[in-house]
Amino acid sequence: MPVTAELNKKTGRSVRFGFAFIGVILIAVNLRVSFVSVGPLLSDISADLGLSSTAAGFLTGLPLIVFALSSPIAPAFARWLGLDRALWAALLILATGIVLRSVPVMGYVWIGTGLVGVGIAFLNVLVPSLVKRDFPDRVSQVTGSYTAVQAGAAAIGTALVVPIAQSSPGGWRLALGIWVGLVLLAMGFLLPFLRRRPAPKRDSGPRRAAYLSPWKSALGWQVTAFMGLQSVSFYVFMAWLPSIEHSQGVSEAAAGTHLSLFLLINVVTSFAAGAVLHRFHDQRLIAVLSSILVFIAYAGMAAAPGLMLLWIIFGALGCGSLIVVALSLFSLRTVHHTQAAALSGMAQSVGYAVGAAGPVLFGALHDWTGGWTLPLAVIAAGMALLCVAAVYSGRDRIIGPATASGVPLTR
Repeated sequence: MPVTAELNKKTGRSVRFGFAFIGVILIAVNLRVSFVSVGPLLSDISADLGLSSTAAGFLTGLPLIVFALSSPIAPAFARWLGLDRALWAALLILATGIVLRSVPVMGYVWIGTGLVGVGIAFLNVLVPSLVKRDFPDRVSQVTGSYTAVQAGAAAIGTALVVPIAQSSPGGWRLALGIWVGLVLLAMGFLLPFLRRRPAPKRDSGPRRAAYLSPWKSALGWQVTAFMGLQSVSFYVFMAWLPSIEHSQGVSEAAAGTHLSLFLLINVVTSFAAGAVLHRFHDQRLIAVLSSILVFIAYAGMAAAPGLMLLWIIFGALGCGSLIVVALSLFSLRTVHHTQAAALSGMAQSVGYAVGAAGPVLFGALHDWTGGWTLPLAVIAAGMALLCVAAVYSGRDRIIGPATASGVPLTR
């Protein structure tokens, strides 16, 4: 009987693990596709709505601004509703935003885009907390898996939106609106999880003291700087790569294909980074090498635009690893899933404020100079700073009283 009970217990854990993992994957499918699919259609959207380059950059950067404003709210939102209910509510907000963005009513594209940003911001902040809670011993592997899935879904989306827009009377609105189906699928799967009761609140005694606020930690700010600068590297690619290629005579469909290639390489490198990250004593090696790759990509695009496909590959290799490192740090640098949510909220709030400025600044510099060289050079300089942030945030330390006093804590 004890053997049978133990087997049943292990089977139960495996089933729970499997269902939890599927839930994470279904959430991950929706973390990028509804946002990055705007890039290949930006020319059509701008022509239809009469947007300047700066306004178009603001449209692509608006979700990032909302990320910055909404991310600090997400941990409190999860404490109020419970983590599972908060994730489901975030999916509902995302679905509403996708629908409103595609409605042909004046101003709804901005309202819908803002709601898309709120939904994704909450999901971005809370998923690392979910991974910390449900997969504490497999943080980097699960993070690598769901990051690769979100990149794969985004790659498929960016490849499909242009053909859908061109072949449908609904144009770009239908091409952006169809992604609500993926959100509804995730909501349906997660519905049974809403019966799970929120974890009881912890007291304010000695145990709470161990969870130092990341806002008061130098390490918290180092992780935040890394998150912000790596988000600039990714979102400038997403927002402006098709436009840069259009200016060189590349067709809209081909530019969309190149963007899909960028995201597909992201899939491979995300899986690879997740698989090997836990094998190192710390995360500095992968973080620094990935940062160097994106620096080379932007510097190369500025200096030798004729080799654009090569720089796209370099950028994809770097960005695919960087996002896995950044998301893993929220769990690896904290002692509990509530603290992971706090660090995630801080890093994504301040980090995406930096990230939001990237596409807007890039578009403004292009309007000012009429070319791409200076904007690309400025982003390359930012990637040099990313290399420095990678060194500091990649050290094997944990946010807590010992870290605050300068003594490293090994995992």
